[in-house]
Amino acid sequence: MSTDILKALVLGVVEGLTEFLPISSTGHLIIAEQLLGMDDERAKVFAIVIQTGAILAVCWEYRARLVAIVAGLASEASARRFTANVAVAFMPLALLGILFGDWIKEHLFNPFTVAAAFIVGGVLILWAERREHRATVESVEGMTLRDAMGVGVAQAFALIPGTSRAGATIIGGLFLGLSRRAATEFSFFLAIPTLLAASALELVSHRDLLGAADVGVFATGFLAAFVSAFIAVRALLRYIARHDFTAFAWYRIAFGVLVFATGYAGLIEWSGK
Repeated sequence: MSTDILKALVLGVVEGLTEFLPISSTGHLIIAEQLLGMDDERAKVFAIVIQTGAILAVCWEYRARLVAIVAGLASEASARRFTANVAVAFMPLALLGILFGDWIKEHLFNPFTVAAAFIVGGVLILWAERREHRATVESVEGMTLRDAMGVGVAQAFALIPGTSRAGATIIGGLFLGLSRRAATEFSFFLAIPTLLAASALELVSHRDLLGAADVGVFATGFLAAFVSAFIAVRALLRYIARHDFTAFAWYRIAFGVLVFATGYAGLIEWSGK
């Protein structure tokens, strides 16, 4: 196995395992890419490819439900309401991403911002879990447009690398009164248009970096992301049936502290760029 294939496998697994958990896939990839020496322009295209693999894993897991929604758009109010909720929740991040996306990538995509966001996000999760949580919305189908907009505003904070799109939407949903399962499933569904749109834009912007020589590496990362994301989605749904998100909060805090500590001690020369 070549070094590039092995790196692609590792990054694909990292992407798949972290994309839908409240621990930030972008943050993990920024750290992992620097450690593996894959933080050049070519790595941007690779990141898009493996992210697409993770998205398709969610589409496959919920394929029957998604087909039913599309088929029922013309005749079922519940399908139209669900679609409207996803569209409304998608808008805040999309608009802010267009306005500030380039600035954020230039100034905030570095390990130290990620570490700080990890710690802050962990503290917010602990706060959310320690306050009294009364679920007034038990399922995704019971969400209103107001609920969807609130989750969408929460998702917009995920533009800051290390915040976690999944974490922001799930914890935002808990604050709005969604049950853990409703918040988690809506986060999955919202990821589909959000990540597909982001991937498409990035792919068009960096299409000149695509090359036939990279097919093997990209395919490895794509498949690794698909399989690991599929496993992570199912595992998370089983986990939240009996547990809260406290363990993820402590993981985030420990990870952020570790990045700062290794940088301060000079064990790893984290790039501040």
